[in-house]
Amino acid sequence: MARKTTSEDTEGVRSASDEPPGLTAAQAIAAATANLVELTSKQVEGVTSMEPTEDGWLVEIEVLEDRRIPSSADILALYEVEIDLDGNLLAYHRTRRYGRGSTDIGRARS
Repeated sequence: MARKTTSEDTEGVRSASDEPPGLTAAQAIAAATANLVELTSKQVEGVTSMEPTEDGWLVEIEVLEDRRIPSSADILALYEVEIDLDGNLLAYHRTRRYGRGSTDIGRARS
């Protein structure tokens, strides 16, 4: 799913004026996590990234997919959640599943 993010200034850092009108970043994260929990009933472990887009916000959320004993064997997942400028869910999808403590999260898959 191709998304167009808002422009960055010359130093690669977004200024406050680059944020989309409507929701603040914190409000977008709250809306994204609430929508994801409602739809999946999964426990949110944390938010790993978020960025403004032309239509709202793109939030990446880490969730507990499968609880195991011991907890170091848990399966986690990353979900991308798109929220519009009013906090409404536009789309979500799971992008990755992995074991808790996995060290290859940032590496490209082959």
